[in-house]
Amino acid sequence: MRKKTMTVVLLSMMTAAAFAQASEGEDFDKTPKIGGTIRSKYEYQTEEGEGRFEVRTARINVTGKVAPNVSYKAEIDLCDEGKIKMLDAYTRLTPWKTLQFTIGQERVPFTIDAHRSPHQQYFANRSFIAKQVGNVRDVGAELGYTWNVGFPIVLNAGVFNGSGLTNQKDYWTKGVNYSAKLQFLFPNLNLVLSTQKVKPSDVTVTMYDGGLTFHKGGFIAEAEYLYKHYSKDAFHDVHAFDGFVCYDIPVINQNSLVKKVSPLVRYDFMSDHSDGTRYNATDDNLGELIVNDYKRHRVTGGVTLSLAKPFISDIRINYEKYFYRNGGIAKTSEKDKFVIEFMTKF
Repeated sequence: MRKKTMTVVLLSMMTAAAFAQASEGEDFDKTPKIGGTIRSKYEYQTEEGEGRFEVRTARINVTGKVAPNVSYKAEIDLCDEGKIKMLDAYTRLTPWKTLQFTIGQERVPFTIDAHRSPHQQYFANRSFIAKQVGNVRDVGAELGYTWNVGFPIVLNAGVFNGSGLTNQKDYWTKGVNYSAKLQFLFPNLNLVLSTQKVKPSDVTVTMYDGGLTFHKGGFIAEAEYLYKHYSKDAFHDVHAFDGFVCYDIPVINQNSLVKKVSPLVRYDFMSDHSDGTRYNATDDNLGELIVNDYKRHRVTGGVTLSLAKPFISDIRINYEKYFYRNGGIAKTSEKDKFVIEFMTKF
């Protein structure tokens, strides 16, 4: 039933885009635009000697305007690790160029790496900050404002359910859950600070994140740190770090299939982490927070081959080396491995 519903939604989105036309006498285009991202990859685990093919992402989105200052976006993923998910569904008002108001479901304004869309990632697999510790979509309302003081300063802040992508119909809360992100976009250097409060259970989780991105020419270097605190001493504080460097080398031969070669390396770390949900509840006990992801370090190295403009058609070739603490349990997909991924953005 769920797959049929999502199929109807997808067909409706495509039909609207196919037949919509700009209204006469209006100075903006109302035609919806269809886009998407496909990521297909092969992974080989060196210790187990096992491999697999996987379609990691199959996203379809529709964006457009219904008025000069009113835009929208709807995006679904037909294969998010084998599951169908509605990711974005929001309306955005832009009274003037520096101010915007968004209401609906979206990726909340928090962190650097977790806010990147799949086509904008530098590595085949996301950092621990983006995947395990700080990856949050939610439903709510957000304001965004941009100042220009010789360089742009961008502030995004909003209030959200704080529950993530849950059953929205039956979710009610008395608390105020928020997310805020402040960006200083200096020449060649971005400073990003953000904070978030969520409540996945009776435990409130507060997070703080800060990072720097240096970019000049074909070189980019980034470092990001995230701190996570749980109320009621329900779980110990969590720390996560992500840092990488990448250098773009254009291919001189214009007839070459590969247009750019980008060697890159990353180090990331996370301490023992809980998703904030209580487990093993009984009639006399609310349950407890458990370790969902064990403490580990990872070093990733590789190269990205761009077949078109950056982040349009990329082949990402990576090797990931994991280091777990004594007693740490590695998930099936979190072990030493080679990865080759083909990413296409349309």
